Amino acid sequence: MTSTPAPAPHQQTQLRRAVASSYLGSLIEYYDFLLYATASAVVFSKVFFSDLDPALATVASFGTFATGYLARPLGGILFGHFGDKLGRKRMLVLTMTLMGVSSFLIGVLPGYEQVGAAAPVGLILLRVLQGISVGGEWGGAVLMSAEHATSRRGLWASFTNAGAPSGMVLSTLAMTATAALTGDAAFLEWGWRIPFLLSLVLLAIGLFVRSRVDETPAFLAAKAVVQRRRIPLVEVLRNQPRVLALSVGVGLAAFVVQATLTTFTLAYGVRVGHSRQEVLNALTISSACAILGIIGWSAVSDRFGRRPVVVVGAVATALYAFALFPLVESGSTALLVVALVVGQGVLHPMMYGPLAALYTELFDTETRYTGASLGYQLAGLGAGIAPVLFAEIQRATGGPATTAIACTIAAFCLLSVGCVLALQETNRRSLTERRTVQPVNAE
Repeated sequence: MTSTPAPAPHQQTQLRRAVASSYLGSLIEYYDFLLYATASAVVFSKVFFSDLDPALATVASFGTFATGYLARPLGGILFGHFGDKLGRKRMLVLTMTLMGVSSFLIGVLPGYEQVGAAAPVGLILLRVLQGISVGGEWGGAVLMSAEHATSRRGLWASFTNAGAPSGMVLSTLAMTATAALTGDAAFLEWGWRIPFLLSLVLLAIGLFVRSRVDETPAFLAAKAVVQRRRIPLVEVLRNQPRVLALSVGVGLAAFVVQATLTTFTLAYGVRVGHSRQEVLNALTISSACAILGIIGWSAVSDRFGRRPVVVVGAVATALYAFALFPLVESGSTALLVVALVVGQGVLHPMMYGPLAALYTELFDTETRYTGASLGYQLAGLGAGIAPVLFAEIQRATGGPATTAIACTIAAFCLLSVGCVLALQETNRRSLTERRTVQPVNAE
């Protein structure tokens, strides 16, 4: 294999800007998106579903959380279509704006006691807009970094994925600080709204950074060569249905585990005796560790391949699922921190970190935004379904049912192992290399 020539100074500048823009954009998107996750676990059941039985209110609250994940594939298709036709940068400006405005509106939305059933309906609609936004953001942000990179795609693309735990840290700190400053009563009444309102400030910063990044060289080159591009979604479904299906399976376990650690465990930890603040603190520590884990394991995948890293992570997580809940149930704050740090900071990044580069490398440039976004966001349904499924299992059985939940997590992990082994290794593949054979049309 020939060595990659050193990028020109302008390329290096644009790569740095692209990586910074992708990381910051992902951080902002997931700050808003995961802020909702924290609020759904500790606030929304009381504010928007106060007329329901507490157990049903928890299920309903997680249900609205799930709608965001259900909307994400739609965002991937919508923004992926126009991103493949018009460019990555334009779509990324739109996705960031949509997320910031939606989150701000959640912050001013009246509760059930003020407007009745209109409150949860409005909450669901805004959550859908959040889901559409984050569904379009991820694919574009990953491509912005990967298509600007001339080497070490796993490392550079991983900064987009690292934005997710960074957003979790920021959202958790925002909720924690607000709760500490306002007190429990005021926090439930109005304090929880403050972190959502701050979304407009983050939006302004993100748009400024994103405006300084050029369109990706790979897209511009493909645009110059490919004169007639059909509908990207149709092209992906027609030419790469197997790859798309396998990409969904590869990412499914990562999302199930992500939601288990960041959403379900938050509510379950409080239920088994930990204070809300203890769980939030542990989650903040584990999310900070996840940033390093995602970047580190992604860099490892540049050297040893995407498949080995994902396989080892999935198998280890399948086994760890049976230790997770006993650690949480122990009553020890230290063991709670260990449970989340090992799960979110070490094992989950092995499955999740390499996905940014892997999804980028599976599809052709002219359908890459659509293919990568759709595969990733369909896999993301696992994160929306898992907390609802687990909460319903516990409600139906009347007990913790942690063994059944651990078995479910392990099954998803083994499914991902099978799917990633069915794919070819991609870490040495050029982004300009065609994955599909194009028909030759007469001019």
